[in-house]
Amino acid sequence: MRSQRMFTAVDSHTEGMPTRVVTGGVGVVPGATMNDRRLYFIEHLDHIRQLLVNEPRGHAAMSGAILQPPTRQDADWGVLYVEVSGCLPMCGHGTIGVATVLVETGMVEVVEPVTTIRLDTPAGLVIARVAVSDGHADAVTLENVPSYCVRLDERIEVPELGSVPYSLAFGGNFYAMVHLDDVGLPFDRAHQQEILHAGLAIMRAVNEQAPPRHPEIDGVDHCHHVEFLAPGSDAKHSRHAMAIHPGWFDRSPCGTGTSARMAELWARGELPLHQDFLNESFIGSRFTGRLVAETTVAGIPAVVPTITGRAWVTGIGQYLLDPADPFPTGFTF
Repeated sequence: MRSQRMFTAVDSHTEGMPTRVVTGGVGVVPGATMNDRRLYFIEHLDHIRQLLVNEPRGHAAMSGAILQPPTRQDADWGVLYVEVSGCLPMCGHGTIGVATVLVETGMVEVVEPVTTIRLDTPAGLVIARVAVSDGHADAVTLENVPSYCVRLDERIEVPELGSVPYSLAFGGNFYAMVHLDDVGLPFDRAHQQEILHAGLAIMRAVNEQAPPRHPEIDGVDHCHHVEFLAPGSDAKHSRHAMAIHPGWFDRSPCGTGTSARMAELWARGELPLHQDFLNESFIGSRFTGRLVAETTVAGIPAVVPTITGRAWVTGIGQYLLDPADPFPTGFTF
């Protein structure tokens, strides 16, 4: 057996969505902050992301997290997030997967009933509180980065769809929120290709006509997620289909998407602090969200969200690159 690279990882899934937690083979990515490391990774090391998430080692909806030493003294681990759409500043389901793996593998000191893990992410410090019983990670509550609403009830001209009402919010990534009724589509997985096609068209329109830009995080300047809201969704229980660039759906309820949705509802005056918010994915899995504080981001009114969900370890792997492999970065299909 020949291999010029070997990566070790613990695979998991969070409410249906995979997270490949890479524990070795990458080395320390250069950078003074985790976002510096993210930008360096995008420019110089993206072949590693492609190898780990693309076929044949991954699949069209693969997601992962690369463990790093932290760049700040108040954190236990650093994390870089990778998926088929690129290298994200933050990933909620991925962080729940990371925290679960760290506990289940003993890579942090495990304390019952709650193990607290401080994670250095490109979007900022994220605190994971893991509910533990008999050494098992039962659930994870994340205290996410400050989230805020960018636009409420604006319209965007979308080829084939016309003028589409939408709102835009940040929860670790930027999310366009669109009611399925406004694009004439049902909340039905039998229509997933039509929903996905509409989502990609809306992303393109937003990024071409009115691209967002985070005021404090370099390189966070696009919208790669459209959260299609099902009829009847409100500030207590929301259902959605999350379309993601370059063409897939989030299987989980999406942690950063849940944060963005809560920020949008708060901006409307519909979701107060300290009230549970149930967010349901396209496959029926659920996260419980809650807003715990008000804050600001570069002077913009913002909130601090928490998200609670579950993850399960599914495997341990060593991923190799044979020097004769004709697909050294995998492929998409």
